[in-house]
Order: sequence, then C-alpha cells, then structure tokens
Amino acid sequence: MIPLSILDLAFINEGSSAADALHRSADLAVHAEMLGFRRFWLAEHHAMPGIASAATAVAIGYVAGATKTIRVGAGGIMLPNHAPLAVAEAFGTLESLYHGRIDLGLGRAPGSDQATMRALRRDAGSADRFPQDVAELLHYFEEMQPGQKVFAVPGAGLDVPVWLLGSSLFSAHLAAIMGLPFAFASHFAPDLMEDALALYRDRFEPSERLQKPYAMLAVNAILGETLAEAQHAATSLEQHVVALRRGRPTQFPAPRSVSWNEPEQALIERTLRYTFVGTADTVATHISSFIDQHRPDELMIGTPLFSQQARRATLTGIAQRLMDRQSVEIS
Repeated sequence: MIPLSILDLAFINEGSSAADALHRSADLAVHAEMLGFRRFWLAEHHAMPGIASAATAVAIGYVAGATKTIRVGAGGIMLPNHAPLAVAEAFGTLESLYHGRIDLGLGRAPGSDQATMRALRRDAGSADRFPQDVAELLHYFEEMQPGQKVFAVPGAGLDVPVWLLGSSLFSAHLAAIMGLPFAFASHFAPDLMEDALALYRDRFEPSERLQKPYAMLAVNAILGETLAEAQHAATSLEQHVVALRRGRPTQFPAPRSVSWNEPEQALIERTLRYTFVGTADTVATHISSFIDQHRPDELMIGTPLFSQQARRATLTGIAQRLMDRQSVEIS
C-alpha cells in the first residue's frame, strides 16, 4: 500500500512555447490532485529547447498556486549550480507561501552541458562539494541560534522536506548516512536501481529528519486505447532520448513513425526499461508487478506524452486501475 506521485518535465511541444508547457504542467497538477496523487515534482534542466522548468522554484510556485492540497516540489534542484543559501531562501519562500506542501529534492548532476555549466558559474569542483553543500543547506532550515551571522529568511525554522536524488550509488550512500529520503531516477537510468536501493536501505542511519529509510523509485507510463496507439504515442519519448544522446536536443517531438538503427534501439530499450506502454489494464499490471518486485516506499510516475488529453487520461487510467486492484493506495 504505497502512495503514487507525478514527475513532470514541463516539455515544450513542437510548435508551442514555454508558457504553454507551464500551463500544461499546472493543468496536469490540478488533475493529479483531483485523483489523489501525493506529489507533483518538476526538474531543473538548462539550455534544453524542450524543457520549460529551468527556473524550477518559479515553476513550482506557479503550480503550487494553481493547486490546493497536492505537495509540489523539485525533482530536483541541481545543488552544485547554486549557493545553498539561495536555495534555502527560495524554498523557504515557497514553504511560507504554500505551507506544508513544498518538497526539495537535490541532485548533483549539472542538468546541462559543459558550456552551460560555465555560464551558470559552476566550477569543476562543484560536484565534489555536494555533501558539504547539502549539510550547509540543511543547516539553513534549522532554528536560528544566538550569534548566528548567516541565516535564511525565509527558511530558518521551516520544515521543508529534503530528498537526495540520484542515478548512481553515490547519492544512495549519502542519503543513507545523512538520514534523508532517497529517490532513484529509474525512469531514465535503470541500471543501478537495485544496487542503489539495497545500499540505501542497508546503510541507513536514523536522523532527526527521518527515522527509517524511505525510498522512491520512478517509472514512465504511456497509455492508449490500444497497444498500437500507445506505441505510437511513445515515439515522442523515443525521439527525445535519441536526440539527447546525439547532443542535439529539440522541442518535444510529436509522435511519428520512426525507425532506429541497432545502437539507437539498444539505447532506447536500455534507457526506457521502466517505461510501461500499452492499455490502462496492461500498464497497471506492469506497475503493480514493479511495485511487488522492488518494494519502493513510494512510486513517482512520468507521463512523457505529446497530447495533454493523453497525459490526463494516463493519470486517470492508472489511478482507477490501481485503486480497483487495491495494490496501491493513493493518499
């Protein structure tokens, strides 16, 4: 009995604008809230023509303002791109405005290419300082102490849940020893998922923030009225993945008939191992089996579809089937 949440990349569709993408995100969050999903997370990416959530805290504020009860957060903020104090102030502001609904997930990847990293003023050693930066950020959310010279306002004394995110063993280990919840990016980097999950749970040390390990895994879901319809819709994500690997990111492509060479097909199959494509009943079965096999404490679902109607229908289909099967409780 685990909660379900939503990961949204605020895709900018071919022929549309960033404003359109963010309006679509808010609309999807309202729909997810109605269905009872727990969280709605947006992710930081830079210099990506197809992703509108670069200013992630701003996008979170927009979505939180459009909703009433669902938790809204970052999945995640790439901490080495920012000063920890600035992140604490931004999320302290969000928590002050939307009390009890803001999550802060932290990653150490750049979310961009090398040139963009330099434009962000990120240096080569930024990732190496990630553990120290996480500790500094956590400190800014603690109650202010007498004589403390540097503090976050808003931020100090606010209960902002902090997660560590990762696609390798590094963040799993760090989340364990710091006693923080952990989310693994299995929706696009599945290879080390099982090892990371085991490492996190085996080495977890309780903290004031978390007494026992809490791990969230991520999958993608693409539903259609028929398998053929879903497979056609999935070609948008396939094109997106191949374009990224080629180093030529584009706006999120419309679905179209495509053919891949052998290395490209292998890339798609490896990267999208946990992208479930099919009718609502089939995808719900796959998700239930994934939960039964890997036992996450929470599951985050991406809906990388070109059509907004299809995204809403995907959430509806998943929620209805999983509640009916009583395999997952959406709370």
